[in-house]
Order: sequence, then C-alpha cells, then structure tokens
Amino acid sequence: MKVLALNSSARKGGQSKTELMLSYLVKGMQEAGADVETVHLREKTIRNCVGCFTCWTKTPGKCIHKDDMSKELYPKWLASDLAVYATPLYHFHMNAAMKAFIERTLPVLEPFLVEGQQGTSHPLRDRHPLLVFLSVAGFPEAEIFDQLSAWVNSVYGRAGAVVAEIYRPAAETMVTRPYQAIANDVLEATLAAGREIVESLKISPATMARIKQDIVEDNKILHQMGNMFWKTCIEAGVTPKEFEQKGLVPRPDSIDTFMLVLPMGFNADAATDLNAIMQFNFSGQVEGSCHFKIKEGKISARDGAAQHADITINSPFEIWMDIMTGKADGQKLFVEQKYTVDGNLELLLKMNALFGT
Repeated sequence: MKVLALNSSARKGGQSKTELMLSYLVKGMQEAGADVETVHLREKTIRNCVGCFTCWTKTPGKCIHKDDMSKELYPKWLASDLAVYATPLYHFHMNAAMKAFIERTLPVLEPFLVEGQQGTSHPLRDRHPLLVFLSVAGFPEAEIFDQLSAWVNSVYGRAGAVVAEIYRPAAETMVTRPYQAIANDVLEATLAAGREIVESLKISPATMARIKQDIVEDNKILHQMGNMFWKTCIEAGVTPKEFEQKGLVPRPDSIDTFMLVLPMGFNADAATDLNAIMQFNFSGQVEGSCHFKIKEGKISARDGAAQHADITINSPFEIWMDIMTGKADGQKLFVEQKYTVDGNLELLLKMNALFGT
C-alpha cells in the first residue's frame, strides 16, 4: 500500500500533538508493510484555489497554479492508495492549510453533473485515494469533532472513500507527566490502528476505544490546568512555546490548584524509598492547609491538616508560590525567615530533587 500522510499543523519542535499522533499512526502503517511518505504542509507553497475552473476546461486535470501542489503534491496524492489528512482542530473544523490542500484536489473531478441516490455529484476524472482523517483538540469533549466528522462523511462518506476517522480530545494532556501512562496507551493504540488500516482497511472497536479513552477523568481538573497555564502565560507575557522554552511553571492561585500542580512535577525516581507526609500551612492572600503523602514512588494530595506530618512548612501563600515557580530562592528566604519549617529538615533539602520540574 502506498500512503501519503499530510500534516497541516503549523507547530513543530515537539509542540504539535497532531504530528505526535500522526507519527505513531505512520509507524504502525510502516510496520504493516506500507510505503508511507509524510509531508508537512507548513513547508510547502500551496496557493488558494481561485475558482477559475481552468482545470475543468482549458487544461483538464491540471491546475493553473504552478506551485508545490501542482508540481509535487497532487501527483503524489493521485499515485497514493491512501491519504491521511492530519489536522489540528481550528474553530471546530480543519485548519486553513488542510482546507487549501483539499480544495486544490478539484482537478480530480470532471465538471459534469451526475444525479445519484444521494444527490448531484461530479464524476471522477482519475482514481481518488482512500482517506483517513486524524485530528486533535484541546477541549475534553469528544463532541468537539462533530462538525468536522459531519463534513468528512458528507463530502467523502457517500463515495465510500473514508477508511477511518481518528479524533483525540484533551490532546494537551498527552505530554503532561501525571497522565503519561494513559497517554502512552493512546499512542500505542494509534500505532496499532496504523497496522490495522493497512491490513484490513479498518480500525477494530477495541483499538478505537483505547484511542478515545479519557485521559483526565474529571473535566474540572482540565479546566483548572488550562486556566492556570494561560494566566501564567499572560502574566509572564509569553507564548506557549516560550513558556516551554523558559521552563516556566503554572502558578497556582488557590490551595486546590496548588494540590493539582505540585504532583505534576513529582519525580518518582527520587522517591522510590521515601515514605513521608508533607504538610503546608498557608497564610496571607490564600489561607488554609493541605498535605501530600509520598509512598512507594507515588504522591497523593489531601486538603486540610495531616494527623502526623514528617515536615510542616508554614508560609505566606505568595511566598511559596514564588519559590515553586522559580521567582524566588527558597534557601535564601528560609534564612531570612520568610517561612518556617517544623520536622524533618532533610525533606526540605530534597525538595528540588522531588519536585524538580
């Protein structure tokens, strides 16, 4: 099977979840013996269709534009048995780069009107490749893809060209440490889907269920994570890419969000032999207590005071958030008695190792 995999994401350098999902799908296809070429549309010049219909009249089957689409991509697309359209979800649909590519496949059709059981259509001039659609979105609900899926099936479904649709909501969580195990299973399932498509031109229900499984059980957590991230970006005056490059940390604004963020930076490798309870008592703009139980390389957060804490940190909330997000030196503030510690001071010295990222 000859496959042309088209990635329309503008993001790169590990930021694109579209590219991440597509890479696993392609790997699975290759493992099943397919000849796959991946093309990143951001690297190509594809002019917009101008609706001149030259490709239907003066030069049948050939576009008036002399760009990468006409010279390279369209011939490769025609020669493919299967094309994968991988796009991030923009405004509840495919992005402009993918739409421009699809519109430029107009020469595959002849202009004549044909009446069929499902309405009027144009006859094919050449063989149209089978299609797989893949898309990712930040929102957690699967219904976010309803508009895209409806369009896909309206345009290509009636011709039987759609082999599979792969849609992954809550995609940003796929690179978040606490959810890595589930995210890895989603990616392994995507790889399996690639093999299955080549072998049988379909994805099994079991594999699709793994791809669609919830990564975060409670959408409230996803909302809190996202809002903290965007607030931090706005306050720091950075883009998401710059946030990552600078190694910034989302800044909690409540005890609830602090209990959510701290475990995300937990380094299980540094806590394999550690059994401890860490208590935090906050004052100032945010008042209250919470504690974290570390046992057998895992961490869990609880609201309120622990019965027996190995270490208790008493701090103004803003002070500790400055330390946590790297705005302040924790050792220096400890010497200056900006916060106090009771109990096992060795745990305080291990904080950077336990919560390094």
